[in-house]
Amino acid sequence: MPKTAILLGSTGLTGGILLEKLLADNLFEKVILFSRSSVGVTHPKLEEHLIDLFQLEKHSFDFKADVVFCCIGTTKSKTPNKETYRKIDYGIPVTAATLCKQNGIDRFIVISAMGADANSSVFYNKVKGEMQRDVLQQNIQHTYILQPSLLGGKRSEKRLGERIGQLFMGVFGFLLPKNYSLIEPETIATAMRILVEKEHSEAIITSAKIKEIANG
Repeated sequence: MPKTAILLGSTGLTGGILLEKLLADNLFEKVILFSRSSVGVTHPKLEEHLIDLFQLEKHSFDFKADVVFCCIGTTKSKTPNKETYRKIDYGIPVTAATLCKQNGIDRFIVISAMGADANSSVFYNKVKGEMQRDVLQQNIQHTYILQPSLLGGKRSEKRLGERIGQLFMGVFGFLLPKNYSLIEPETIATAMRILVEKEHSEAIITSAKIKEIANG
């Protein structure tokens, strides 16, 4: 049966790749975007809602689908204000999960990060960990939280620290444990799509497991 997907974070690197996959996939008859800015794509399947994502809860009437993908995320360099950072990386995914529960959407797939820990003394790891905790508290039947390591691929904005990390891991990645090796956004997007139809035994999926799922 054709499905409707909601995608948050479609203007990001992984979200953009996932959007292309969903639009080309016959399983999906409609792809609904909630975003601050347009992706600039015209497609018969596509439905865009340009909104203030900090007030996502006001759009519950339109938040109806079979699966929700959440690729929302920022960085310290892009969002140095900690309050705003928390609104993005914690507030939006948790609100989306709450709306899933409220509207009977039984599949929620969200990108977190390696090192997420609600008890961490590191602010950024703590925020991701608290997001994971509170998403899981919604008890959505099929919840998958992906924890990728450092992403490969080129971004539109400059991130010097990430680029140095990518170069290092590209050269020495074979020496690192699988969960720490570089992962491509294409791999994450592929795994997210597969998780629409394929069940996984655990809600929290590590970087190495993401690669396993994507590679079949």
